[in-house]
Amino acid sequence: MQIILLDKVVNLGNLGEVVKVKDGYARNFLIPSGRARRATAVAIKEFEVKRAELEKAAAAKLAEMQAQGEKLGGTTVKLTQKAGVDGRLFGSVTNHDIAHELTKQNFPVAKSQIRMPNGPLKTVGDHAVSVALHTDVTVDITVTVYGETA
Repeated sequence: MQIILLDKVVNLGNLGEVVKVKDGYARNFLIPSGRARRATAVAIKEFEVKRAELEKAAAAKLAEMQAQGEKLGGTTVKLTQKAGVDGRLFGSVTNHDIAHELTKQNFPVAKSQIRMPNGPLKTVGDHAVSVALHTDVTVDITVTVYGETA
């Protein structure tokens, strides 16, 4: 299916590009989330009329996310979980736990924005985690997990 991108999509393209994607990806994700529109002749003409407005909105959103990234950069999130004597957790610290703690610290992020390259955290200590605020803005934070004996 041919679509017009209304926002920058990682590994797909930038705003305004007409790309071909699988039908299900377009129908189930890109179009409902407002990131794309079917590339019909009418839609392409409408997009060209609104192009400057969309680019201005995208630039404003990027600037806002960069400002938030400056504040968030280097932040340490402290979490306490039950742990055994050897430092392994009973359970794990997930992206949901980190997003919840960041929201409490006045940095509202969704759990899907937390990037944990090694999966959930299962040990006590400091761990490096990335937060993808925007497709172009990724910030590294430190998650410190403290053990609480049962």
